Amino acid sequence: MELYDVMRTTAAVRQFTDDPLPDETLHRILDNARFAPTGGNRQGVRVIAVRDMGTRATLAELTIPGAQRYLAQAQHGESPWNPLSPCGVDAQTIAATDGSSFGKPVLEAQVVLVFCLDLSVAAALDQDLDRIGVISGASVYPFVWNVLLAARNEGFGGVLTTMVVAREPAVKELLNIPEQFAVAAVVPLGKPVRQVKKLTRKPLREIATRESFDGPPL
Repeated sequence: MELYDVMRTTAAVRQFTDDPLPDETLHRILDNARFAPTGGNRQGVRVIAVRDMGTRATLAELTIPGAQRYLAQAQHGESPWNPLSPCGVDAQTIAATDGSSFGKPVLEAQVVLVFCLDLSVAAALDQDLDRIGVISGASVYPFVWNVLLAARNEGFGGVLTTMVVAREPAVKELLNIPEQFAVAAVVPLGKPVRQVKKLTRKPLREIATRESFDGPPL
């Protein structure tokens, strides 16, 4: 596909057919995606390709607690998991919320990719600021997005999920991930039931300005 077409049609895919995703294709996707930039070119990303259904079932279960809080907050008009707004929903309400649907893609995809970042080689220039750190993500999420772009180019799709990170210690134990690694994303991949041909996004004039944040639209 033409590059701009891939960029404009790579949607979040959560429903998959039974079509196989061969190792040869998966290898090609990852082999091209690995050229994503990382801080200092330290290349601290590791990818675990999980096909075993038992392991995936556990990952799906570990997804549910994060999803329960996400849905409960959304249902009560809150911005879910927002670092600036504390959760105002009580634990009993969260526990009673059904979050199982968030685990379905992990069970129904052909393969599940778990992305990890080696924090011992990552730069976090915002570590001393009084806010949630985001900078170290620059060393892993370009790789994740490259995978989704490459998958789209191959006729496959997936979705970048992070719900499981709320139970990171259990994920690390399940997959034998070393202590210095952070779990950054879980990406189910497979053949989409429906391929989106056009995405909806805010117009450029609403997100790009000249010279300052409050400058005129670009």
